[in-house]
Amino acid sequence: MKLATLKNASRDGALVLVSRDLRHCLPVPAIAATLQAALDDWHTVAPQLETAYAALNAGQAPDAQPFDEALCHSPLPRAYQWADGSAYINHVELVRKARKAEVPASFYTDPLMYQGGSDSFIGPRDPVFALSEEWGIDLEAEVAVITGDVAMGAGVLDAACAIRLVMLVNDVSLRNLIPAELAKGFGFFQSKAASAFSPVAVTPDELGGHWRDAKLHLPLLVELNGQPFGKPNAGEDMTFNFAQLVAHAAKTRELAAGTILGSGTVSNKQGNLHGSSIANGGVGYCCLAEVRMYETIETGTAQTAYLKFGDRVRIEMLDAGGASIFGAIDQAVLHYREKI
Repeated sequence: MKLATLKNASRDGALVLVSRDLRHCLPVPAIAATLQAALDDWHTVAPQLETAYAALNAGQAPDAQPFDEALCHSPLPRAYQWADGSAYINHVELVRKARKAEVPASFYTDPLMYQGGSDSFIGPRDPVFALSEEWGIDLEAEVAVITGDVAMGAGVLDAACAIRLVMLVNDVSLRNLIPAELAKGFGFFQSKAASAFSPVAVTPDELGGHWRDAKLHLPLLVELNGQPFGKPNAGEDMTFNFAQLVAHAAKTRELAAGTILGSGTVSNKQGNLHGSSIANGGVGYCCLAEVRMYETIETGTAQTAYLKFGDRVRIEMLDAGGASIFGAIDQAVLHYREKI
């Protein structure tokens, strides 16, 4: 199934089913008013949604309407929990190498994860607001999953079974605020702005053979100001799969239905700065920090600037036929005064 949340007068929006080709949607208030309501009673609600989804794709849903991604909120406009991992160790290795530091051996067996703010996400077409370019505004293109209820201490197999939906995320980072904040020894807070998720979240079965081993094996496409910036394959070089990330998060606590877990910045191993960009035949990057790390490693200093007001970021994933799976995150970076 494909699911989305349309904006309305409430904070949590209205749940709709979205046709496989993203052309039509179907409100389902009699089944579940919101995505969170559907997740809370998934085993009862999911079969009803599947029946309605089949009718929608067959052109047999009289209440279907055109689907407009611009009207969407993030699938969960707010969530009980949002935690982001760092499953692509290549990204961590580059960070450490740029600082001339070794990667601790435990990083290869024990996932990194932080708990982010989940009280208010931004829509996939909403601007990324900040008060200053000096904060070092950066995109982070990732894959994320939404879980059902997960028991404390759940194993990897049970964790895999708890994955309900898959989506994309732009986990905005304020890079220049990170060093001082982490130096306090208490983790991210101010350095992590509100995240945005793709217009559509899909059930793993909708991804066919591209979803295997609890990984999504397709390129994640990133554009910066209309130019290709990244196309790494999300299934490659992923040290920890989503089942492992869910089990890690549930080690000492139960996870409530509606918990969102991110993969961390998608990153594939590449040769060097001159061969890593798309222009030079590489797969590019899913964040500006990564190209800056290559520059620091090879030239001694970072040269690429972080995002400026007026810049635009687009994140999308296409199926084998070239059709968009999740819709696109497409955001301008603006000064907060333009909102208020």
